[in-house]
Amino acid sequence: MKKFIISIFVIAFVGSMGYAGYYIYKKAEEAPVVYTTIEPAIKDIQKKSVATGSIKPRKEIDLKSRLSGIVEELYVEAGEIVKEGDRIAKIRIMPNVVNLNNAEANVKRAQISFNNAKRELSRQEKLFNKQMVSEFDMNQQILSFELEEQNLEAAKINLQLVREGSAKESGNKANIVLATAEGMVLDVPVKEGSFVIESNTFNDGTTIATVADMTDLIFEGFVDESEVGKITEGMPLSLQIGAIQDQNFMARLEYISPKGADKEGAIQFEIRAEIDTKDLNGFFLRAGYSANADIILDERKSVITVQERDLLFTDGKVFVEIETAPNTFEKREVQVGLSDGIQIEVVQGVTKTDKIKEQKDV
Repeated sequence: MKKFIISIFVIAFVGSMGYAGYYIYKKAEEAPVVYTTIEPAIKDIQKKSVATGSIKPRKEIDLKSRLSGIVEELYVEAGEIVKEGDRIAKIRIMPNVVNLNNAEANVKRAQISFNNAKRELSRQEKLFNKQMVSEFDMNQQILSFELEEQNLEAAKINLQLVREGSAKESGNKANIVLATAEGMVLDVPVKEGSFVIESNTFNDGTTIATVADMTDLIFEGFVDESEVGKITEGMPLSLQIGAIQDQNFMARLEYISPKGADKEGAIQFEIRAEIDTKDLNGFFLRAGYSANADIILDERKSVITVQERDLLFTDGKVFVEIETAPNTFEKREVQVGLSDGIQIEVVQGVTKTDKIKEQKDV
């Protein structure tokens, strides 16, 4: 029995020694750990705040009719350039029955008064030729006749305006919608045959066309309340427009709203920035394009940078690991500056030729 126990112990000892030898052999076969390195880069660093919004013309005008009626003819389409005074549309008047009856009655009364004045003038002329009335009385009768003639003409013009919206002898046609400013036609929301309502004190009226100056564009957007305290008027913006890939456009912040607005549970402040339209590189920015604006809070030009993830922090100090020999590193304290969240400026501690150990994500 004693011999059996000794045999079991010897077998177990030999087995464990064999396993240990095999483990040591396999470890020796494993390749040594090789760390990757990266050299510092010379880059521009920008600290940014982001705003979302859209592109808009600074001056956008809705053209409306002065009379209610039917759109008889459209003279423009969206995309055309118009000048002040150009014709936009012609409105066929649907006259109000009461106004039409009043205008016709006014013409009849004016015609009767004119006819009476004409007959009286003829009678006074005969008496004047016989020297039976004075020159003063004759002049008064001539003046009365001319006034009645003007009243009749005014009544006829008013009747034509009520019926048609224009007068033959007048250059100002109320039924013709004219451009009130130079610019591009952005939209014509009505079609020929559409009914339109006049613009007046109680009604905004139907928009016939929208005209805007597309050489004067702005970015209009919103920033969160946590960011608004970091920005000031005059700061540069870099715009990224969703419809135009891989292209940035410059703008300058010109307005920050003094009052925030609740948008989906967050307080946001409206901002406005002037777009540099002289540097569009041939791109045409359309009104309504959605855009994101990077507001440049601070920047450094052509500075030594490393990736922020490669920094080590110990006891309030910042370090990087510098390769001193193949796969051999030493910790070196560095002084850092501006960061954009990915790259960070290194003010002191590394050179352009140093090789920095890349820290693997845990």
